[in-house]
Amino acid sequence: MNILFATPECAPYVKTGGLGDVSAALPATLASLGHDVHVLMPAYQGMKVAGEMGEGVDLAPWGPWPAAQLVPVKVGSGVTMLLLTCAGLYQRPGGPYVDASGRDYHDNALRFGLLARVAALVGTPHSPLRGWVADVVHANDWPCGLAPLYLAQSRLVSPHEPTAASVLTIHNLAFQGTFDMATADPLGIPGHWRGIDGVEFWGQLSMLKAGIQFADAVTTVSPTYAREIQAPEHGIGFDGILRARSSRLSGILNGIDPKVWDPAKDVLLPHRFSRGRLKGKAACKAALQARLGLQLEAGAMLFAVVSRITPQKGIDLVLENLPQLLSSGAQLVVLGQGDPALQQALRDAAAQHPKQVAVTLGFDEGLAHLIEAGADAFLMPSRFEPCGLNQMYSQAYGTPPIVAPVGGLLDSVTDASADPENGTGFVMAGAHGEGLADALERAQRAWREPKQWKRIQANGMARHFGWEDSARRYLEVYRAAAIEAGRGIAAAL
Repeated sequence: MNILFATPECAPYVKTGGLGDVSAALPATLASLGHDVHVLMPAYQGMKVAGEMGEGVDLAPWGPWPAAQLVPVKVGSGVTMLLLTCAGLYQRPGGPYVDASGRDYHDNALRFGLLARVAALVGTPHSPLRGWVADVVHANDWPCGLAPLYLAQSRLVSPHEPTAASVLTIHNLAFQGTFDMATADPLGIPGHWRGIDGVEFWGQLSMLKAGIQFADAVTTVSPTYAREIQAPEHGIGFDGILRARSSRLSGILNGIDPKVWDPAKDVLLPHRFSRGRLKGKAACKAALQARLGLQLEAGAMLFAVVSRITPQKGIDLVLENLPQLLSSGAQLVVLGQGDPALQQALRDAAAQHPKQVAVTLGFDEGLAHLIEAGADAFLMPSRFEPCGLNQMYSQAYGTPPIVAPVGGLLDSVTDASADPENGTGFVMAGAHGEGLADALERAQRAWREPKQWKRIQANGMARHFGWEDSARRYLEVYRAAAIEAGRGIAAAL
């Protein structure tokens, strides 16, 4: 199969969250299964991509967009990167979506409208790539949400021409890509698709809604999240349309890269360890305590957070339970950034308890690995979590996670209280302070029983969270989408 994976970010080149990791690992796994995978993404300022660079392909000026170019680069994973360049659109200081001051770029609709437009073009006989046309266009999140619409438009305009199937993956429904409806004109969205059955969402244009409406298949990043977003509590206004499209909606749990997240081979760790030899984990705990200025105390249970510091991630719940945690003699390390008020509250706690609380604002890959290896337990009390990856990293590193009963957390952690023989962590009774307090107490009781704790660690380290099973599920979705695409062409005829 020729697969075009369209994404606004891809690790290690550009990453703001889990989508960046998925965009690196899933295409590489699909390629390893024998498929021809091209990853389309913007060429942002400062990006460095190593590989065999091909000849750039010019794209003529198009609607509101100036001339652009596609530059193919064959990278070591067997994937071809397609870097989209366009004068003034992507070569800017700041991140993929926001400027250096943290504000959304004023022209994000055009920046990502072009990305979607090019993705759709590669799925038609008019593909600018010589001799390569996508069989399926896999669009990711709102920045690529218009690609399924543009492909549907191509089928209507040229019903006799083969057109790629379209798949949209929702990594986080909270980001919906909403813009003034006036942008529909430059984006070339037909008038009859600007209503409630098209792109309209509370009077605005939503790129994510466009993808949901017009994709041949829609996926999310965990089975539980696929169910949750069809109900008002987690649907954020989209639950009705998702219920209407439930026959084409499925949840596929993300994986992790075992070449990167393996404590037995992790070059970022001062001491390595495995399921059968955990001595190095204790040494990593001591190294983490020393690096962050905590009391060098093996008998202090060390809890960890690596996360965006936001209410969604339940950081306020951690703060609510912190006094009780510290009174028990436990320690807490936090790595992340986000809400200023929560950041300040964490900094205040670290200042008051410097030997028990350490807070590092920002992101440090090496420290993230050391935290996963050195902590005794990992906290993820998220109010919602489409998939989550840190709970998988934690289990791989013998660090039982404490998680809320939501999304991918519920799909990937087995509660040790409910299932002592097979448990890999602790699942809260609910995403609230009382639920976290109860889970913390259960975890501390288990930690004081070394035999029980080692069983929980061993169970987690035995789990396989690699990408191959998930990639095969995506291939099934691609094939089903191709059937739907064929029906769409037949309907147009």
